[in-house]
Amino acid sequence: MNKLKFLSVAVFSFCMMPVSAGGLLTNTNQSAHFIRMIARDASLQIDAVYTNPAGLVKLSDGFHFSFTNQSAFQTRTITSTFDPFTGFGGNREKTFEGEASAPIIPSFQGAYKTGKWVLSGSFAVSGGGGKATFNDGLPSFESVIATLPVAISAMGVSTDRYSVDAYMRGSSFIYGGQLGGSYAISELFSAYAGFRLNVVNNHYEGYLKDIRINPQHPLVNPSGDMMPATDFLNVAQPALAGMTADREIDNKQSGWGISPIAGFNFNYGKLNVGMKYEFKASLNLESSTVDGKSGGLPQFENGVNTPHDIPALFTAGVSYQFTPRLQASAGYHHFFDSDAGMADDKQKYINGGINEYLAGAEYRINRLFLLSAGVQFTKTGVTDEYQKDLSFSLDSYSIGLGGAVNVSKNVVINIGYFWTGYSDWTVEKDNYAVVAGSNPVVSLPGKDVYSRTNKVFAAGVDFSF
Repeated sequence: MNKLKFLSVAVFSFCMMPVSAGGLLTNTNQSAHFIRMIARDASLQIDAVYTNPAGLVKLSDGFHFSFTNQSAFQTRTITSTFDPFTGFGGNREKTFEGEASAPIIPSFQGAYKTGKWVLSGSFAVSGGGGKATFNDGLPSFESVIATLPVAISAMGVSTDRYSVDAYMRGSSFIYGGQLGGSYAISELFSAYAGFRLNVVNNHYEGYLKDIRINPQHPLVNPSGDMMPATDFLNVAQPALAGMTADREIDNKQSGWGISPIAGFNFNYGKLNVGMKYEFKASLNLESSTVDGKSGGLPQFENGVNTPHDIPALFTAGVSYQFTPRLQASAGYHHFFDSDAGMADDKQKYINGGINEYLAGAEYRINRLFLLSAGVQFTKTGVTDEYQKDLSFSLDSYSIGLGGAVNVSKNVVINIGYFWTGYSDWTVEKDNYAVVAGSNPVVSLPGKDVYSRTNKVFAAGVDFSF
């Protein structure tokens, strides 16, 4: 029956949810340039502040700035099959859908170049960036409650229905401020050194209340109607009654860490190669509850710290100017997720990390207009054990489309649309849920199918002087 203390556990798994491209805790979509073309790891334009900072030495002398806003919309769906679910609606298969939206995701990048030196900086939502709402809770919420009729029937009291009011809402943001310098070693080679300050702010709200069952008991519930589970257990199992009481959580988590960054660029004629390595940011999140609403578990009390490292990242890209109008690019990203400390040691269930493969091209129609497109393939390194309600990772492919308009010599507008298709992931378990209060412990089998959708719109402006 202790399994009914699951609300806090489920919220605890509400990890960062990048609302576009990137790793488990990292957004690589830092500008409209990425959304419209994707493969930007060898960029020599102002978006290189993030994608290829060593390449900034190819800018003209002076100030360069870029402002972008992105609007991201995502759904996360878990289709669960568990026999006891028939007690709430008559169907053993249930769909739990969460919606994450972030209509405003701003970012800024700036650089000043003089001679061989460039000083650059940026500010962006470098991880998370949205709010997700599950209006009907989660499978991990309901599966344990669904076993109540099974457990009570095993006591000799026929029970075949239950109901519950469950809700979950969370927001996750990592704000990243980057600062660094680039230097042209020669006409061919340049290097970069800098860092990013990562500030994490999460907020989780949820509840589990009004748990009801229909025990066929001649004294306690002679009508066989639905009744509060706590009322029945107060008579049948007083020691367990508190486990089905209403529970609520209102929790905030915060922390910060620094990621050192090193970059290298090689340029020879029409060929450019860029590389970047972001070191792991070690950080802990400190928990703070609102009005003591911790869900009843000590790890959500005020002052409790949880590991939440931001993984190291390696990127490499190459671009080639085939004609004065046509340029093509390719890139590779590797996120070292398995080396980062995570809540509940979830990094143990990641084989290496996420790998991304990118390609893109842009074609200049005339002096004013440019069209671009790109594709990205993402191969996740997680295992079945990693996949949980709100922290699952799926293989995917993404397509970016858009273009740019040269409003004047020093002003460019970028627009783009980014869409991601995901491969469903199925996890079958023999111990999907433990029958409440069973002794010896009895586990029942079940299945979850995880799926997602994602789309992003972006618009930005670059200018220099």
